Amino acid sequence: MAFLATIAAGLASRKFPGLLPAFLGKYPGDALWSLMVFFGVGAMFPTAAGVRVATTALGLAYAVEALKLWQAPWLVQVRHTAIGHLVFGHVFSWQNLVAYAVGVLVGLALESFFLRQKA
Repeated sequence: MAFLATIAAGLASRKFPGLLPAFLGKYPGDALWSLMVFFGVGAMFPTAAGVRVATTALGLAYAVEALKLWQAPWLVQVRHTAIGHLVFGHVFSWQNLVAYAVGVLVGLALESFFLRQKA
């Protein structure tokens, strides 16, 4: 459920950027993208420790960002599709790495909060 809600929030952040402070730019969507990865990794490995899920999610997000440096023709074509753009993006940006870290840290904080609520 959190995975799907995060996708919806991420798409909304790009479709309605005026709802967020302008100084944030496109980075809320990037942070939400890595939060979605965090939730996805957590769903695939439900017994994994939160730090391990966070490390894996951040590694995947950073790997996808680094992949933007590779401009193979077939990969550029994939990036020009709607789903390819949403998954892979287009241009490498160091700032995205910070946004991804923020998103994963939010996921880790949410997980910690909800685990404490269960106890």
